[in-house]
Amino acid sequence: MNHVLLSIHVLAGIVFVGGSAVASSLFPRYAPVASTTPITTAGSATAVGSGKAAGAERSAAVAAVLHRITGGYAAFGLIVPLAGIVLASVQGRMGQTWIIVAMVLTAVAGALLATQIHPRQRQALDAPDDGRRLRTLTMLTGVYNLLWAAVVVLMIVRPGEQTGA
Repeated sequence: MNHVLLSIHVLAGIVFVGGSAVASSLFPRYAPVASTTPITTAGSATAVGSGKAAGAERSAAVAAVLHRITGGYAAFGLIVPLAGIVLASVQGRMGQTWIIVAMVLTAVAGALLATQIHPRQRQALDAPDDGRRLRTLTMLTGVYNLLWAAVVVLMIVRPGEQTGA
């Protein structure tokens, strides 16, 4: 039973948490930005201050797909903490500090995704701005990814683990 739960926990983490992390990280790159006054240099339109052709690498369709992936994979990602809690309970590890810290970090990451990242992606799709909100979204996504990286390190290192021996 432990092997099945651990396999579900790890595979769901890789597929669903990893998928939502990658999709949310890529979203700002493709999200639409409100058009700015173009500057014409040598016959090409360039967005003010961007140094890139207006609309370069931006695709509302790709951003919309990344938004759906972020939300969908995050919903399926609930399997990860559920399987982890069941696994920790079966193994008698629920009271260990590293498990508690990992659960708190997981809750913070989930709350960040549900209350900040996913809604801000929707706002960026519905009402593009000059890119300021996308910079904030990029920062929040970085924090989200760092939280998951910390959880992975805790799962590997298991600081303070009590083996019972």
